[in-house]
Amino acid sequence: MLHTTQWLLRTAAVIVIGVETLAFGPDRSAAADAATATALAVSCVALALWALLEARGGLRARGGIVLTLLLTVIAVAAGAVSTQHGSSMIGVVLVAVVAAGTQTELATGWYIAGAAAVAIAVGGLATDADTGSVLGYLLIVLVSLLAGHQRRSYRVQAEQSALLLEQVDQLRTEQRRVAVLDERARIAREIHDVLAHSLGALGIQIQAARALLEDHDCSDGNSHGHSSVERADEVLAVAQRMAGDGLTETRRAVNALRTDTAPLDQQLATMAREHRRLHDSAVRLRIDGDAAPLQSEQTLAVARAAQESLTNAAKHAPRQEIQIVVRYEEDAVTLTVANTLAPDGAGTPAIGPAIGVATAGFATVNGGYGLTGMRERLLLLGGTLTAGVHDGRWTVVAKVPR
Repeated sequence: MLHTTQWLLRTAAVIVIGVETLAFGPDRSAAADAATATALAVSCVALALWALLEARGGLRARGGIVLTLLLTVIAVAAGAVSTQHGSSMIGVVLVAVVAAGTQTELATGWYIAGAAAVAIAVGGLATDADTGSVLGYLLIVLVSLLAGHQRRSYRVQAEQSALLLEQVDQLRTEQRRVAVLDERARIAREIHDVLAHSLGALGIQIQAARALLEDHDCSDGNSHGHSSVERADEVLAVAQRMAGDGLTETRRAVNALRTDTAPLDQQLATMAREHRRLHDSAVRLRIDGDAAPLQSEQTLAVARAAQESLTNAAKHAPRQEIQIVVRYEEDAVTLTVANTLAPDGAGTPAIGPAIGVATAGFATVNGGYGLTGMRERLLLLGGTLTAGVHDGRWTVVAKVPR
């Protein structure tokens, strides 16, 4: 719209100047009329080419050289005859000089303005024009060029502001996308830590029960077969308890996703109470230091580490004493979960090399991915995880910076 308005104003200005110069101008010689008509015609042709190429985008494709030539032709042609007939043709010069200051580089604008000044000066000398008038025209050319430069500065600032707003919009869009990805990653970790863990353990228990029942069928009802049925019943009871635990943990995870994370101390107290009720184990919770709120991701990582440690203790060292210690330090929070080993020497979950401690013992139901998942959670927060046997107790230590 602005572009169209500019060209309507230029066209109207040239038409008015042409009519005023040729039809209503002062008396002049035939040669002067011919020179003025020729200059006006040349200027109109150059303006038409300028408008046509600008409409087709050809000026940018030619790197501004064509625009420079067209503006120079207009400025020189109109400037050479401007001193013959008062101030009318100087208007055409101003159209070219203002455009030069607005649409071309700084040096190019000065070049076109200089060409117009030379044409005005030469025309004034050829027609013996008044020196004051010539100097006045030259001053008008200079002011027009400066006005064009000022207009160009405003245009550049407007373009930079628009670009900055566009970049801000892109940044906001990217922030929203990152937030969505973070939330997806958080949900994926919750699914892994809760559902995958519980379902994996449940699948193994069901597989063991089927194997015992098949053994019963092969034994054809003898005492060995009766024993297999009893063991299968025990395995299914464990599987049922695991399914219940998994459902409880899933509900807890879904609730955590929907609401703000509860304070760490409160979550650990709830876990200890539930573990005592479900697994008949003594669980002692101790808080050292001044408890302070943590970020939700930090609270969740430490709570999941405690949850995984309690689950492993129930599987590998059932009914053994467990101690949970949380130490609030100035620059970090450390969680320590230690459980007494089972009397048969078991109770040390096998863990992957990423944890850094390899121990003998039977494998966890999920192949150690629970400990690996805990370590990954803590690494994302700049924390650490260690696990191993210390003083006859399986000990897991999780630490996150504050």
